[in-house]
Amino acid sequence: MKRNPLRSPRTPLFLAAVLAAFCISAPLLAQQAGELPSPARQSAAQTDSLPAPQKTKNAQADGDESLPAYDPGANIEIPSSAGSTYIPVDSWIYPQIMRLYSMGYVDTTVLGMRPWTRLSVLRILRASQQDILGDGKPEAVAIYNAILAEIQPDLKTAGGWAPHGVLESTYERVTGIAGTPLHDSYHLGQTIINDYGRPYEQGFNDYTGFSGRGNMGRFTLYVRGAYQHAPSATGYSAALAQTLANNDGVPDVPQSTIPAGPIAAQNNFRLIEANLSYQFWNHEFSIGKSDVWDGPAMGGAFDWSNNAQDIYSFRINRVEPLHIPILSFFIGPVRYEFLVGSLKGHTDPNAPWVHMEKFEFKPTGNFEFGFSRTIIWGGKNHAPITFGSFWNSFWSFQNVTSQTKFSVNDPGARFSTFDYTWRLPFLHNWLTQYTDSESHDDVTPVSAPRRAAVRTGLYLSHIPKAPKWDLRAEAVYSDLSVSNSQGGSFMYFETVQRQGYTNEGNIFGDWIGRESKGGQAWLTDHLSPTEIVQLSYRNAKAAKDFIPGGTTQNLFTVRAVKTIRPQLQLDGWLQYERWKAPLYKTGGQTDVTTTVQLTWFPKIERGLRTW
Repeated sequence: MKRNPLRSPRTPLFLAAVLAAFCISAPLLAQQAGELPSPARQSAAQTDSLPAPQKTKNAQADGDESLPAYDPGANIEIPSSAGSTYIPVDSWIYPQIMRLYSMGYVDTTVLGMRPWTRLSVLRILRASQQDILGDGKPEAVAIYNAILAEIQPDLKTAGGWAPHGVLESTYERVTGIAGTPLHDSYHLGQTIINDYGRPYEQGFNDYTGFSGRGNMGRFTLYVRGAYQHAPSATGYSAALAQTLANNDGVPDVPQSTIPAGPIAAQNNFRLIEANLSYQFWNHEFSIGKSDVWDGPAMGGAFDWSNNAQDIYSFRINRVEPLHIPILSFFIGPVRYEFLVGSLKGHTDPNAPWVHMEKFEFKPTGNFEFGFSRTIIWGGKNHAPITFGSFWNSFWSFQNVTSQTKFSVNDPGARFSTFDYTWRLPFLHNWLTQYTDSESHDDVTPVSAPRRAAVRTGLYLSHIPKAPKWDLRAEAVYSDLSVSNSQGGSFMYFETVQRQGYTNEGNIFGDWIGRESKGGQAWLTDHLSPTEIVQLSYRNAKAAKDFIPGGTTQNLFTVRAVKTIRPQLQLDGWLQYERWKAPLYKTGGQTDVTTTVQLTWFPKIERGLRTW
């Protein structure tokens, strides 16, 4: 594939901003507490203390009575030097923070970069506490109280050097699938998305897992693991598998990205997350497997999501917004992150690595925007994984020749994103609009909008006359074949890295995949901050010049989450799917997925200091 030249002949402003942020921040880091005061709400951000909420008469009625009690004491200090574990991106806390944001609160939130640490969320609440409790809106107060009840107990051990551990949760999840599901995100589509690449097949699937966390001063440890069972399956025929392999240009059929049959039953234990972190000057330095979700949308993220297994990586994450004198006057406080690690499941070349850099800016409480780069490079029999090849990849902004592309000097498959989140004028207490976009081999999608995949959405935090209901809708588009004539060999694909944007066979970006378009919608009734009833719809269509005959998916889902006893939660969902993929099976196909998960939150602690 002939590579298109970059749109800018000079070093991009994005790189200049990256260097400026790092260089200017160095002498300031020791002085930073990391908070992001809003001009309208500076009084709540002047101190590092979090006064306990003064409950309104509605708070108890609108909250979840089964939530653990928080300390109703006086001011509580949040140690600036304390380590804190990340909150998994599938936690109930993220959609609730989004609700608060779209109601006009929590201005300091950076929605385009997740996960957040537990103490970061506490600081977000602290900065907006006076407004939430002062306005006294029952829904906002209930959310505030629920999140505070979950996280405030961390302050008992934050910053102390006495080792402390918590068994956070244990769960049993059973999934039954009637009919033939799709689980090929790189080609034909997925029936179950954004689920850490857990295996599933027709029949009985089982997942039994746990999560736990520990801390000692600036050090933290988080572990989440699960035993996984998926039954055997027929898989793709040899002819279909070879057709897909030929389309990708790989010499043999890679089992990781093409589920050729027969597929053996899976019975294994896997670490979902396992990371050790060290907090230093509001940065989390971590190694291991940790969640990444870089984008403001709920349904997917082009740069990084939990659609695939987390990778083992080294990561630096500025977890609190940084104020840079003069520069922040124009672009606002900034958060940034960097990670580098290896991708699994690739065969041609084998075991490439990936690095990602992202910057998110917050010029006002109502608007944020961000840029990122993700580059897949190296691999066996191509370019060695060394510091030199990484450095060459990190500083690559120019077009390369075909000779360079297939040599050890190849900088890699380069992808860039741009996203923003905007609380709309006059409706900033109701409606939020956001967009996520990604392009291949361009400095940013902004410079090449016709070559960019896009996910855009609207979120209504509450409906008139129905304050417990919210509505969200997103449209997503990656079908760039009309303007680029690539037929599936552009977005999430590259001439050398032919298994592209995948880890262990699943796309680790947006599930929409290559040369496709679709959308999602969710209507949710929030019975309490931790309990919901939700109806959702998802659609996806792959282009015919990518998959002969194209593909179509329509999925309808109903989900309910209910706390049945204190510390015991039931989560169940029923999904009906109708799909067409003539290359795979003739005619329309249907499948029904039923999932029930029972989670126990024992909060068993060891090594707790007296507070």
